[in-house]
Amino acid sequence: MKVHSGIYLIIDPSTEKDSLMSKLRDIVREKIAIIQIWDNFKANEDPLEVINEVIQLCHTKNIPVLINNQWEMLRHTGLDGVHFDSMVENVSQVRRELNRELIMGVTCGNDLSTLTWAEENALDYISFCSIFPSATANSCELVTFETVKAATGMSSLPVFLAGGIKPENLGLLEELDYSGIAVVSGVMNAAKPNEAIKKYQQKMKHQ
Repeated sequence: MKVHSGIYLIIDPSTEKDSLMSKLRDIVREKIAIIQIWDNFKANEDPLEVINEVIQLCHTKNIPVLINNQWEMLRHTGLDGVHFDSMVENVSQVRRELNRELIMGVTCGNDLSTLTWAEENALDYISFCSIFPSATANSCELVTFETVKAATGMSSLPVFLAGGIKPENLGLLEELDYSGIAVVSGVMNAAKPNEAIKKYQQKMKHQ
C-alpha cells in the first residue's frame, strides 16, 4: 500500500459528529494523502461508529484512514493502518495478528534512533513533530531543520512535517525534502476546509 505525497490530515473524533462529517465531506473533494483519526474519543461514544463513518466516506475517494496508536481497532474495522506516537515493541505482533496489508508510520523528534527503528521494522513513513510551535502539537519537541536534512540523507522513507505549519510559513520549508505536511487546526478550524486545503496545496513544494 503506497503512501502518497500531499496533505496528511489529522481529525479529532471528539468533535461533534455531524460537524466533523460535514467538514470531511467538504475536505474529501480535494486531494488528500492520508486521514488519521486521533485517539481522542468521547467517553460516552462508540469509537467504532465514528471510525466506520469516516472510513466509508474516505474510501469512496480512495483516501486511506489510519488510527492513532490504538491498532486493536483494526481488528474490527476497515482501517488502513496505524500511526504510532513513539516506538513500540509489538510491530511484528500487529502484522501477524492482523495479517493484511497495512500502512504504518511513527512520529519522530530530534532523536533519529526513531528513524532507525522505523526502517528496521519496515514502517511506511515518518512524521516530524513539531516543525513550528503549535497548540495542537504541544506534546512534541521543536525539530530542527538539520534533523530533517539528516533524516532524508540517511533514509528513503517518505517524510511528513507536522506542527504549526500554515500556508504563510510553508515557504520557510523550501530547503527541506519532504513528501507532505500534516495539518489539524489549519484545516479543521477553517470556515471552508476545502479552500484551506487548496491554500496549502498552492504553497507546498511538491504540489
